[in-house]
Amino acid sequence: MAKVQCWDFTKCGREKNSSCPAVTQYAGRSCWLVAGTLCGGKVQGTHAEKLHNCKLCDFYIKIKKSEI
Repeated sequence: MAKVQCWDFTKCGREKNSSCPAVTQYAGRSCWLVAGTLCGGKVQGTHAEKLHNCKLCDFYIKIKKSEI
């Protein structure tokens, strides 16, 4: 069974047009490590700049708890 990717979890649709670095870098299960992702419809900053917001994300929380 395929593991859930961030774009599937958030249903953002970014995988369809590859407009997010998480898609182009094949980082759908570790999107918080990728600079410039398009979370919440906005371009995020560097890993350091966005990590606080990522830690509040339901996808991040579930990944870290190994729930998905």
